[in-house]
Amino acid sequence: MSRECVARSNAVPVGIERTRDLRVNALSELLSLPDREKATRGLTHTPAEIAQQPDTWLATLELFRRKRGQITEFLSLAGVGASPASRPTVFLIGAGTSDYIGHSLTYLLRKCWHCEVIAVPSTDLLTHMDDLMTPAMRYLWISFSRSGDSPEGVAVLERARKNHPDIHHVVISCNENGRMIRESADEPRILGICLDDAVNDRGLAMTSSFSNMVIFGQCLAHANDLARYEEVLLQLVQAGRDFLPRAADCAAALAKEAYTKACFVGSGPLRAVARECALKLLELTAGKILTMSESVLGLRHGPMAALDQDTLFVCFLSGDRRVQQYERDLLDEIGKKRLVRSRIVVAGDEVANRDSFAERYLAPTVPSVIADDYRPAMDVMFGQLLGLFFSLRWNLWPDCPSPNGAISRVVQGVNIHS
Repeated sequence: MSRECVARSNAVPVGIERTRDLRVNALSELLSLPDREKATRGLTHTPAEIAQQPDTWLATLELFRRKRGQITEFLSLAGVGASPASRPTVFLIGAGTSDYIGHSLTYLLRKCWHCEVIAVPSTDLLTHMDDLMTPAMRYLWISFSRSGDSPEGVAVLERARKNHPDIHHVVISCNENGRMIRESADEPRILGICLDDAVNDRGLAMTSSFSNMVIFGQCLAHANDLARYEEVLLQLVQAGRDFLPRAADCAAALAKEAYTKACFVGSGPLRAVARECALKLLELTAGKILTMSESVLGLRHGPMAALDQDTLFVCFLSGDRRVQQYERDLLDEIGKKRLVRSRIVVAGDEVANRDSFAERYLAPTVPSVIADDYRPAMDVMFGQLLGLFFSLRWNLWPDCPSPNGAISRVVQGVNIHS
């Protein structure tokens, strides 16, 4: 059987098939290349960093478990769990991919902590910090940064420490030598957490660092009921392991087609997945494929004008049946208008195959019910794999896909103005 993203007209769609041998797939083939060929093609890091994700989530949970006492004490001091009037407003802070980590966590943290949670880009805080804050409010800032050396992240943290010393900060990074971790080590109002060095991605694009910081954020949400979250994460790991080879084969098949644009949509926390997938495909193809992302209901309000037969359309289907109705309406409309060549649905379970509103379906087959709040770490792997295989299609090096140096692993050249 060929490694194709199985279309709707075939007997068994991707994500539902059970008989096929998944030991060999498009991703495992890249992983099995000789080291010299990997180096020559720019494949030393990125495929392995994508592939390792489900297993590294367990290591991140274990790290959280070891530090749980320290973390819960700090969160209590910051006001999490206090009476409603004393609870903090929580800012989730990052730039680019790290900003999308925050957007993927806002819904879950609001539900679990019962306080206001807002994803605020560090790039906005750098230019408009005072405008984004309300005087006399209590704040907890949670910053995400793979390197801990992002110019905006470092500058925002320094400025907040100087001008707003009452703010409590949690800094989550993957680099123990980053400035955001090192320079706040002795600050009583700052808790620095460094994830395992294995998820400090060496490739340009953030992949395992993204999903593991998301997992750590989910642990934070459940700091006081971690056993409940452990059950969710075990399901997520199992589903992720099942999903990964299927998503790889689907992405590899799509990369053989002549797309020049891509549109990703999602609802609630899955909108953050759509945004991150759009960025991954844009980064890893050096802009050869122009991408966009929107909410499911927002697409009709202008952005739908960009869809055409050269557009790859991906919908992250919600597990909420009421939300699904809106998503299926959009998929149906796009199909009836023949706006795109192919609609692809990524879902959390096999329910996606019960309708005919898309040509391709992708879902794990393991029996599990994973709520949308917890899916970002798994679903994003499809966008990462699209970026990987389309990068190869354009004869780029996925580990370093920016031949003109337009972007780099850590942002450079940002002047900080007082």
